[in-house]
Amino acid sequence: MKRDAYDLAKTNFITLRIFLILSTLYFTMNLEQARINMLKQQIRAWGVLDEHLLDLLKTTPREEFVPSAYRKLAFADLNLPLGFGEVMLTPKEEAYMLQALAIKPNETVLEIGTGSGYTTALLAKLAKQVYSLDIRPEFTEGARIKLRQLGISNVQLQTEDAAQGWEAHQPYDIIAITGSLPILPEVFKTHLTIGGRLFAIIGQAPVMEAVLITRIENQVWQTTQLFETVVPALHNALQLEPFIF
Repeated sequence: MKRDAYDLAKTNFITLRIFLILSTLYFTMNLEQARINMLKQQIRAWGVLDEHLLDLLKTTPREEFVPSAYRKLAFADLNLPLGFGEVMLTPKEEAYMLQALAIKPNETVLEIGTGSGYTTALLAKLAKQVYSLDIRPEFTEGARIKLRQLGISNVQLQTEDAAQGWEAHQPYDIIAITGSLPILPEVFKTHLTIGGRLFAIIGQAPVMEAVLITRIENQVWQTTQLFETVVPALHNALQLEPFIF
């Protein structure tokens, strides 16, 4: 009887191990198919065709940056919640932003809104140096761990309120503001180098527009409309003056 019980326990253990291995393989295969679908059906369909960027999106594990509760939705066309009322941009919005910014390997980036750290990782792989700020220490510390695990070392993370500007290390070649702003403080534009580019989402729900602002000359900027979206505003963002009849 003892031998039978031992054999049964051993069989159950082996069966469980096989089930876990097969489940992991199935999940991994589904995850990879979801990644491919994201690239084909969302990102390419939105006109993001830069092959270097597409390769980065394919090889940078977005699923490692989303909250564990939403891991299976890592590649969905959704604004995934991060906590504290914040969300991730959708995959196609992230990709479109990065293509529009056209970051060069010798450029320095300021990111306002670290969030999950996923966009930070992509910026770091495209640029020479990234300074990424978030008002939430939970986000900057979480991103620090994930970036270290990926071997990314050209990012300086700080917990700061930068919704109305940040003086250190400017001017920047690139400024990426990943939360929305009712209005854009002029200081961000003046912190760009000549030829520098700024991504911002400007407006209030239900009307917000992602724009690319390029500094052409010392006092000349060019604005290009990119896409419409709705995302939460940065904490302590500059507000519109109330309209009085």
